Amino acid sequence: MNFLWFIIIGAVAGWLAGTLVRGGGFGLLGDIVVGILGGIIGGWLAGVLGIGGEGLIGRLLIATGGAIVLILIVRMIKKAA
Repeated sequence: MNFLWFIIIGAVAGWLAGTLVRGGGFGLLGDIVVGILGGIIGGWLAGVLGIGGEGLIGRLLIATGGAIVLILIVRMIKKAA
């Protein structure tokens, strides 16, 4: 069941990040991947900054923040190439 929540939070976080950064998203599978990777990045950043993400909303916010960071990094790399 935890894996299912991980996928759902990843999909929503990826979609939110794509919408907030005005990227239009990457499709369902792409949003899930961006959200999951964003969750990993966001979790790491939250740990470094000492920010806790309790509950569903906290985890979603951290994953979305990480996904936004990931999208911005990918866009900077694309522009540089």
